[in-house]
Amino acid sequence: MGEFKVHRVRFFDFMPSGIRCMAFNSKADRLALARLNGSVEIFNFSNNYFQEKVIPGSDSRSIEAICWVGCDRLFTAGLNGEVVEYDLERLCPKYTLDAFGGPIWTAACNSEETHFAFGCEDGSVKLFEILPDKIQFERNLDRQKGRILSLSWHKTGTLIAAGSLDVIRVFDVKSGHSVQRILVDRGPAGTRNKDCVVWNVAFLSDYTIVSGDSAGKVQLWDANKGTLIKTHLVSKWDVLSLSVSENEDSIVAGTSEGTVIQFQLLSPTIGDAETQWIRTRTFKHHTHDVRAVTETKTSVVSGGLDTQLVICPLMDKVEVKSSESVLRKVIFPHRSLVSCAKKPSLLLFQFPDQLELWRLGGTDTVGKPGESLPVTRKPEKLLQLKRKGDDHICCSTISECGHWIAYSTVSSIRLYQLQCDNNNISISKVSKLPKVLRSAHQLQFSADSSKLFVASEQATIHVISLSRSECKHVHTFKPKSGSSAPVHLLAASADGQWLTSANRHCEINVYNLKKLKHHCMVPVYNSLPSAMAIHPETNNLLVTHADQQMFEFGIVDKQYTDWSRKLQKEGLHRCRLKWGTPVTHITFNPQAPSQVILHDMHMFCIIDQSLPLDGLKAQFYSQLTPKDTSETDKPRKNNALKICNKYQPLLHVNLLEDDWLVVVERPLIDIHSQLPAPVRQKKFGT
Repeated sequence: MGEFKVHRVRFFDFMPSGIRCMAFNSKADRLALARLNGSVEIFNFSNNYFQEKVIPGSDSRSIEAICWVGCDRLFTAGLNGEVVEYDLERLCPKYTLDAFGGPIWTAACNSEETHFAFGCEDGSVKLFEILPDKIQFERNLDRQKGRILSLSWHKTGTLIAAGSLDVIRVFDVKSGHSVQRILVDRGPAGTRNKDCVVWNVAFLSDYTIVSGDSAGKVQLWDANKGTLIKTHLVSKWDVLSLSVSENEDSIVAGTSEGTVIQFQLLSPTIGDAETQWIRTRTFKHHTHDVRAVTETKTSVVSGGLDTQLVICPLMDKVEVKSSESVLRKVIFPHRSLVSCAKKPSLLLFQFPDQLELWRLGGTDTVGKPGESLPVTRKPEKLLQLKRKGDDHICCSTISECGHWIAYSTVSSIRLYQLQCDNNNISISKVSKLPKVLRSAHQLQFSADSSKLFVASEQATIHVISLSRSECKHVHTFKPKSGSSAPVHLLAASADGQWLTSANRHCEINVYNLKKLKHHCMVPVYNSLPSAMAIHPETNNLLVTHADQQMFEFGIVDKQYTDWSRKLQKEGLHRCRLKWGTPVTHITFNPQAPSQVILHDMHMFCIIDQSLPLDGLKAQFYSQLTPKDTSETDKPRKNNALKICNKYQPLLHVNLLEDDWLVVVERPLIDIHSQLPAPVRQKKFGT
């Protein structure tokens, strides 16, 4: 099952941006993180750590701090001196506010979630009141000499600890005055001529202040007396990040060496009632600066300059062999950044600031199975299309015929028409677009390239008719439920009759393009859809979800198919359940209509719906080494599921014409080679 000629593509030079800061919302069980390029990502930890939302960055936005308020309000502050609240439905900034203190280095919210404190370049701590629909400046605390680099509220909301160069100050919120000034030791004798930067502070409820500084120390201070309680020298380099657990019995610290250190409040001897902070664990999953750490109930989450989000389980707090006991590293987006025009063999690559259009190479050589064939026609970069303005590209697509390209930012949509004559390519922008097109969360062309489907920021879907002379707005579909959740997936049928959309409320709507009306809604499953596609012959909708479940829905019959019901009853092989990342793309084999091809970051698989399901407990037989299999056993060992993990990390897998399979990889070694050099560490034997 599944003999293909493979295009192995490695010229998509996608480079993830480093992680700058993060905040975990224990009420909503969601993690928000900000990257160095100004983008914001939200991960749903209760839904298999799925990347639920992405707010595109901007060249004019630099984020240094990120904070939750309640379950559904998110704020950031950065070096442009502005505070931004985000619209989590439209996935764009809701409003921006200038703090008038120069660059903002840090931000913190009190436990009652009534006030924000912002630490600024001019040495001021600015208090803002949190109102239901905005935040409002209230007053300044006493201005200090030097920038404020870190802030932390006491649980009572009456005191604020602020870290800067060589000093930690404690402010009384009511009076605005500094009531305690703590000088921080600069470290060993050889470093005393350098300023000690207090990168992070944490104010515990027992009036202990925890600090992490550029001398590699994690220190504990008595806030009432201003005296040092204990010093932990954890690194020769900076301690860049700190986080305290919700019940204040654990502290994690991230360093410039890429290590994450955990401290726990424990009794030094058995039976002793007195407790103290003891260094218990060291995690080494990063190669560069760990700029952000946080601790959940079951794991330590860290991120930094090496671009990866690491979720490391605390084995004493999780069940063995559960999904929470697996070490996870999130490097690539949980969505596809590659679009394919199958007929002309074109690939469109999406970067934050540009699009690249490539024509695949080819070979005239015929080889044996498993051989690598020489390239006789090299891949060709046809086009580099740079976006206009400061806003980053949030979605893009290319038509099946390769004659149309569309992309969107949070502020505009742009449509281009391509003409290819042999080796000459020309591009023209469609200047007059319908007024309803402002921005899009998702774009999709119809199979015959006559229509463009636009998922707008208002949760509606616009149908645009395309021709060489004009673009015309045909219809706007609205979800039957009236949901305002953003649409993140679109799929159109090959015959041009059906269009399906999936939104962030787990709703999947089916629309009839011939009658221009809502057809039905797929039964809501409590996990976000991660990929979906409509079968070109049966018009059955195949959907995969973030929790690895898969369903097939008959659009015409408005019910799940028999194969889907059998799948839910018997299940696929247990190897399928080991996938750690969500499926990001589904396609079908036109030469064998019963075969479905889907992939995640680590592997792609082929499911043959005509073969019996393997079941969770069935023995898995490798299809690559059938020499030891007798002829009588071969039919019994025909698995419905075939897995290939030869190519990884995978960004895209698709089928072209003439049995060509295109596989887009992004080797991690190529990403690491583009990172700045890590801090030099002495290694044994060197």
